[in-house]
Amino acid sequence: MKLYGEANPAPNPRRVRMFIAEKGLDLPEIRLALRKGEHKSPEHRARNSLGQVPTLELEDGTMISESVAICRYLEALHPQPPLFGATALEQAQIDMWTRRIEFQLMTPIAMFWRHAHPLTAAPLLTQHTDFGESNKPVVARAMLWLDRELADGRGFIAGETYSIADIVALTTIDFAGFIGLEIPAEAEHLKAWRDRLGPAERRGLTILCPSFQTSHRPWPGRRLMERRPTASPPR
Repeated sequence: MKLYGEANPAPNPRRVRMFIAEKGLDLPEIRLALRKGEHKSPEHRARNSLGQVPTLELEDGTMISESVAICRYLEALHPQPPLFGATALEQAQIDMWTRRIEFQLMTPIAMFWRHAHPLTAAPLLTQHTDFGESNKPVVARAMLWLDRELADGRGFIAGETYSIADIVALTTIDFAGFIGLEIPAEAEHLKAWRDRLGPAERRGLTILCPSFQTSHRPWPGRRLMERRPTASPPR
């Protein structure tokens, strides 16, 4: 198998790298430069007709896209440690929280990124900046909602066990910070949850500096290592 992805801060490929590291897998990654449009090349559209990353290529040539679908496939092949839940209730709660994070947080963050951030102005035909800016308070309200949910004392997003829901939430919130949508100052529970996953350099954020590629959470037996990619394919 091999993975087509992109470096940080792209959140969806980062989800899969974090998941792979938690499983202790050795899976080569070919990074496609999004800002150069390599994900929209005919070669990659043959793998993923939407021209998106991440995309997982299996040994027989089958392609799997969408970050959570890739992670679920890897979970089935490598069930330990369980990151999608070990019981029916855990699995339902983790799915619930994963979807909540994607709908309540990632959607308005993506709308701000697409329509109001200067880095996306050039690739798009039209930016609706008023609409993009209108998502700022939506993101803040969603973060405060998540903060209230975490006020019950749980250790992680979906309960007392680290899961794919934490990976989805962390990559989403870190990406929000990268584009200027910080956690509200009063969201103490949300900030405490993020801090439990380790300081910024341990969450892999410093791989924006290419010389730093590994990170570890501070409790034993859990790895959060983002592996070095293989070179981009020749164009």
